[in-house]
Amino acid sequence: MTAKHNKDVLIALMPSPADLLIAMNQGWYRIPASKKIVPKSVKNNTLKLIAFYQPRVFKDQAFAVRFYAPVEDIKIVKRKILFPDESVNEKSDSDYYKIEFKKLLRLPQPIISRLHRRILFINTTIEQFETAEEINDLFNESPLEEHFWSALKTNDIHAERQYAEQVKSKIYYLDFAVLCKRSKLGIECDGNTYHMRPESVQYDKRRNNDLESLGWNVLRYTTEDIYSNLDKSISQVKETINRYGGQKNPVDSNKVIGFSFDDQESLFD
Repeated sequence: MTAKHNKDVLIALMPSPADLLIAMNQGWYRIPASKKIVPKSVKNNTLKLIAFYQPRVFKDQAFAVRFYAPVEDIKIVKRKILFPDESVNEKSDSDYYKIEFKKLLRLPQPIISRLHRRILFINTTIEQFETAEEINDLFNESPLEEHFWSALKTNDIHAERQYAEQVKSKIYYLDFAVLCKRSKLGIECDGNTYHMRPESVQYDKRRNNDLESLGWNVLRYTTEDIYSNLDKSISQVKETINRYGGQKNPVDSNKVIGFSFDDQESLFD
């Protein structure tokens, strides 16, 4: 495996302008060591590059990745070391991963989130980071999902990848989500090995029921559907989008886009 395929790039949430100033002036970013969501590349000290996603608090600079930096070192330190001027509190002795870098660099073009999503972490590759036009281009999942993602993009289907939906205390991640005028469409890529297990089938049923309770309708595609019958699968997605009133325009959510099966051009816009 060549280096360009290693997931040694981390897109991380930049919580606030104050934290961005720390990154700019002091050259570090922190992640609480106690959190279950600490990326493996941080734990294993294999992270090569870190980039930052700016959320709503950044106002006109929000919902985009604008800055990045090559990583120099990762170490575990106490909060009181990170913030020596902070008053002693219950977090003072907590451990944090301190990711150190020299200088923040600005991307020539920001990597935007069309849906203004909240992003915590995305693990990706150098190649994807260098070529991404929008947030969904950064996700690096199974070859099956990557193949289907390429087909969705080619056919102008505006899907969101690894879309999180919370049902009570559970959080589900949809492989792809398409927000339509009259419904929410989830698309799942079912690898044959995993999803043929009895326990996996039962889990998927419960998962579908939970998602349907929140207005989701889910299409599921097998390995054969994606590799051998891709055109048919994409046509079904388009037909479903049309049946749900068209997909919301990523630029203007008040407008919708549908598909014509004569020339494959957009309708409704």
